[in-house]
Amino acid sequence: MVKIRLSRTGARHQGSYRLVVADSRSPRDSMVIDTIGFYNPLPDPPQVVIDEAKALVWLRRGARPSESVARMLAKAGILEKVGGQE
Repeated sequence: MVKIRLSRTGARHQGSYRLVVADSRSPRDSMVIDTIGFYNPLPDPPQVVIDEAKALVWLRRGARPSESVARMLAKAGILEKVGGQE
């Protein structure tokens, strides 16, 4: 199964995350199929950048987002577009 999840980058205590498409069986920070955005929780408010076109392609192909990524996609309005097929 293919999942959309967070992959950690950055130094200790200064972590940032990439939104990646990966096989659910692979470890957190390896074997990435595609990168669709990033999330930086350090600034206030947190910075989230998502490539909407790539996200829609992967969601329509059946990729399942993790809970945290699903919240980010819903807040960006991307999950609504998948449900309604635009």
